Parts: sequence; C-alpha cells; structure tokens
Amino acid sequence: MITIKTKEQIAAMGKAGRILADCHKEIAKLIRPGITSWEIDQFVEGFLAKHGATPEQKGYHGYPYATCASVNDVICHGFPKKEPLNDGDIVTIDMVVRIDGWLADSAWSYAVGNISPVAEKLLQVTKESLYKGIEQAVIGNRIGDVSHAIQVYAESHGFSVVRDFIGHGIGSEMHEEPQVPHYGPAGKGPRIKEGMVFTIEPMLNVGKFHSKVDQDGWTARTYDGSLSAQYEHTIAITSNGPVILTEQ
Repeated sequence: MITIKTKEQIAAMGKAGRILADCHKEIAKLIRPGITSWEIDQFVEGFLAKHGATPEQKGYHGYPYATCASVNDVICHGFPKKEPLNDGDIVTIDMVVRIDGWLADSAWSYAVGNISPVAEKLLQVTKESLYKGIEQAVIGNRIGDVSHAIQVYAESHGFSVVRDFIGHGIGSEMHEEPQVPHYGPAGKGPRIKEGMVFTIEPMLNVGKFHSKVDQDGWTARTYDGSLSAQYEHTIAITSNGPVILTEQ
C-alpha cells in the first residue's frame, strides 16, 4: 500500500534531506586520490551524530556500515574499505539518514582525481537521467512515465540501465511502496498522487545492464566488469510539482 504523507511529514523528511545533502557537500570536498571509502564512512558517522541524525543502513539486515561505497564496476551496496581510492576511479556514496523518525535517501557518484572521458560522460548522463525522471514525477502521470524517461535518455547516450535495483517509496521506513524501476514502458504502474514520497535512483552501466552479487551477499557488480554510476534523490509530490528533499 502506498502511504500518502502530510505536509508536516514531508517537512520532517525535508529536515533529514537537508542534513543528507549537506553531508554530500562535505564528502565532495574529501574525495581525492589516497583517501579511503572507510574514512569517508567514518566521517559520515560523525557528521550525522553532530546533527542529531543516525545512519539508517547501519544494522539494516546486518549491514555493518553507515554508507554504501561502490567503486568503478560496483553498481551498489559496496562495503567501505581501507584501500585508497586511485586517480581515475569513480565512487558512489549512498546513505539513508534518519532524524525525528523520518528518513531521506540519496546517492551521488564522485570522480576521484582525473577520470577518463567515458567515465566523465557516464557520470553526466546518469545525473541527467535522474532529472529526466524527476521531470515526469507529477500528479496524474504514472510511475512508468518516470521509468521510461530515464531509460530513453540513458540508452540514447549508449549506456544501459540496471534492472535488478530500483527506486522505492520512503517515509518512516526505508523501503515502502511504490517500486520505481528505471526502465520500462510509459503509461504503466501506479498513478502519481500528491503526498507520495519516493526515491528515483538510476544506475547506468557502460556495458550491459546485467549484475552479479559478491560472496559477501551485498556488493553488486556489473557482470561484464564495466563502469557503473548512480545518482539518487528523494522527492515529494506536491501540487506545484516534484520537490527534491535531498537537493544539494
């Protein structure tokens, strides 16, 4: 069942979203060759604690970290590690923030030093595809209109769209209805209504869209070893259009 949020509840989620966005701004200053994703994870723990918030991922089905840190061919759910990031890497930092009982979720892919033209284009198109999806998240449209806009844009630039991981409703729980795929036909899926809050989080690959999961049970990689990137926002549906709760 899709839960419709009140304006007060959306405002509370916006508070979580602002903390999350501010944290991403600080992460952007930290990203450089030589830093470790484990150090970034430790920074996030401290940043959230300082703002009275908690990392929702930590402890979720046993997940041990405050963030997911996905490097190069890792699509999502990568573990933070103590291995230094290298010049030319790309890394996605994904986190869910809880404060006052409400959540916000956002992921950003970052360039580490000087990256290749292909990686640069991947980051750009993935981010742009997110906003193409957000444009369709208006009252009266269907979830499939969001999905279709993302797929058409991504594939027009030569990238594939991951099928195995999708966006989702969010509120007091991390995963709620509706499910939000990033591919598929327009005009399908639940009707978008005022008060819905959900994530849009396209994951694009340089190669094919297929994925595989490491033995740790979490880390999802591209099946062909190609680069992957992700951008994600939490959005609220209002009479004035979609409002991005996790905007930087």
